[in-house]
Amino acid sequence: MTSIVQILYILLTVIWWIIVIQAVMSWLIAFNVINTHNDMVRSIWTALDRMTEPLYRPIRRILPDFGALDLSPLVVLLILYILMNVVLPNMLSTVAG
Repeated sequence: MTSIVQILYILLTVIWWIIVIQAVMSWLIAFNVINTHNDMVRSIWTALDRMTEPLYRPIRRILPDFGALDLSPLVVLLILYILMNVVLPNMLSTVAG
């Protein structure tokens, strides 16, 4: 059971970093530091968007519209933080205890 919890922790960490990378990349695109006309940038952006959109979609339905400000990545990061630092350690201590 501990190996399952460790695999879940690694998976959640990867998702965390994907969201952080997408957020940084969106800021770089917004400030014209990188350009989406570049094929590599566009392919990375599309891949990140396809990975994160299923996570954001249900949260965007619940959150009110803030215009250009999208808070769904922040909510997903908060949920991931709770899972990684509260739920998984409790699962591990329950199994070990």
